[in-house]
Amino acid sequence: MLKKQKGETLNSLNKGFRVPDTYVIIFFVVCLAALMTYLIPQGMYQTEDITYMVDGSESTRTVIKDGSFQYALDENGNPLKDGISLFEAGGGVGLFNYLFEGLVSGDKGGSAVGIIAFILVIGGAFGIVLKTGAVESGIMNMIKKTNGKEKLLIPVLFVLFSLGGAVFGMGEEALPFAMILIPMVIAMGYDGVTGVLITYVATQIGFGTSWMNPFSVAIAQGIAGVPVFSGATFRIVLWVVFTGAGAAMTMIYASKIKKNPTLSVAYESDAYFRDDFKANQENGSVEKFNIGHILVLLTLVAGMVWVVWGVMKNGYYIPEIASQFFIMGLVAGVIGVVFKLNGMKLNDIAAAFKQGASDLVGAAIIVGMAQGIMLVLGGSDPTAPTVLNTILHGISDAFVGLSGTVAAVLMYIFQSVFNFFVVSGSGQAALTMPIMAPLADLLDVTRQTSVLAFQLGDALTNLIVPTSGCLMGALAIARLDWSKWIKFMWKFLGILFLMAVATMIIASVMGF
Repeated sequence: MLKKQKGETLNSLNKGFRVPDTYVIIFFVVCLAALMTYLIPQGMYQTEDITYMVDGSESTRTVIKDGSFQYALDENGNPLKDGISLFEAGGGVGLFNYLFEGLVSGDKGGSAVGIIAFILVIGGAFGIVLKTGAVESGIMNMIKKTNGKEKLLIPVLFVLFSLGGAVFGMGEEALPFAMILIPMVIAMGYDGVTGVLITYVATQIGFGTSWMNPFSVAIAQGIAGVPVFSGATFRIVLWVVFTGAGAAMTMIYASKIKKNPTLSVAYESDAYFRDDFKANQENGSVEKFNIGHILVLLTLVAGMVWVVWGVMKNGYYIPEIASQFFIMGLVAGVIGVVFKLNGMKLNDIAAAFKQGASDLVGAAIIVGMAQGIMLVLGGSDPTAPTVLNTILHGISDAFVGLSGTVAAVLMYIFQSVFNFFVVSGSGQAALTMPIMAPLADLLDVTRQTSVLAFQLGDALTNLIVPTSGCLMGALAIARLDWSKWIKFMWKFLGILFLMAVATMIIASVMGF
């Protein structure tokens, strides 16, 4: 029986009110998007191909042509308002088609269906790894040897994951690490929130302040006509400041939870991990750290190195990375069977894979639901008549006439809000930068600063938006409800938001 959580009495005064489930929240957002299709006319842009240099090689990107927006017109020559239907046959998108169409939309290269497959494959692979018991045995062995110095791992890991986000756009790649580190930090006396902070949150801070991320900075600068990877000195300083602040806040929070675990919003959900460790210790199922465990952990390390090498040297992305982790899981399973780790037999490999994948099904479905919002609004194709294009055009027009500093801050806020609908960094860059860059010229804001607004806006709100498949995957691994995550995260993100606003003001004033 868990102890009464602090604040339980206060919650009882709320007369049973509970924050809606993430699925419910997204459904209401979908309904709001559907209503917007009846109120807002559809618009579209023309596109053009531009070329830019990245590391000495030429890249091409299709972008929106400046000043090309026009409304779709009905038979009377008026802007077209074409409200979405409740249901569409033949693969069309109606209000109640949003879930299925969202789940099957895109391709394996990173859209919804690719991310869903990625989440399920790595979930299954790490289900096998966890079944071997190597992670638990390794954690217990490390705790004994660190002798109270394990808290030093928190800032070290935070910096490493932030560096991963800055250097090669680490995002989805953090999820496999989270499957290992979240149980580890809980075993050390911290909580699941700490595990999400040092993995996924750290990557997004690095992503937003990167000086060389090929998936955001390079694309955005290329589209804006700014020398690719220019402004690196300012961004490196920014990365140091934001990463330092994030690591410090994480350390302060982790120390508080270590002293009083019941203060954590994850106290109840962490019981799954705590009880598992306790039960294994009491019944002796946590095996003594042996050569089999070492081989499994070495397989993990080798797999991670292989993934990093593939991403940085060969441009591996979701399809390749998923297969790499699948191979790693199979190798770990074979080692588990050969060395009889945790009493494993051949069929246990399949059972563990199914269990690991099932643990992340909820997060995978959210990816499809989130994509459904985009589909209801007409999709992200700038050349097709959509409500989303009209919203984008209207907001850009609203900026005209503002002072440079105010405009720079509002650009950041706009990118942050827009990120709710388009969480893909490269996708958001292709949609917004062709509009924001020329607009910056009119508002006395440098194009470099407009790229910075995109960077910060694209990354930081990924820490809270339920439409982010990576965030929901990390929370699913921690068994933490999104509503409880928000209860913790709003203060953390609030500080980062104020830092980002200050950054935009400084960048505008200094003409960055």
